[in-house]
Amino acid sequence: MEFSSKLLENAVNEMSQLPGIGKRTALRLVLHLLKQEEIRTTDLATSLVKLKTEIKYCTSCFGISDTQLCDICANPKREERMLCVVEDIRDIMAIENTSQYRGLYFVLGGKISPMEGVGPGDLNIAALVKRLQEGGVEELIFAMSASMEGDTTNFYIFKQIESLGIKTSTIARGISVGDELEYADEVTLGRSILQRIPFENALKV
Repeated sequence: MEFSSKLLENAVNEMSQLPGIGKRTALRLVLHLLKQEEIRTTDLATSLVKLKTEIKYCTSCFGISDTQLCDICANPKREERMLCVVEDIRDIMAIENTSQYRGLYFVLGGKISPMEGVGPGDLNIAALVKRLQEGGVEELIFAMSASMEGDTTNFYIFKQIESLGIKTSTIARGISVGDELEYADEVTLGRSILQRIPFENALKV
């Protein structure tokens, strides 16, 4: 792709680094920004810089937050005895949209994937085990994607905490195998949360 401007080329190259954005889409987005008023582009750039420099991660659940403790963890009306393990913030947003779950969350920051070089030490698993060892959690809900990597992560955590005597469950397989939670419709995901099954039963499937 030939560019008439080095500034345009640099902007397109940077935009195309985003997931799912190819060079042609990046060019269309950059040209769109050029047509906007300067304040619009400036506001976008400022918000992205602030996102990178000022964003925090909740000290309790590792979710993205503006404060040290996110709104969910700080809410006294949430059920502290239930902890839902998810891959990232997108899964929390998906589950919250169902309005069917009132417990707390724990964000792993990914899932075990040897093919991608992601092992247990690359995730927040040690922090999760420590939190469970401290007591207060009666049920741990696995809400990872219904994939080989998700199941592997669930099983690894299960073996780490098996001796703690904590009830473990997993969302019902209303979510198709291989599906990501963020793409599931709210009704299906909500029913999967409500109809969760003991994790030991899931191992027999």
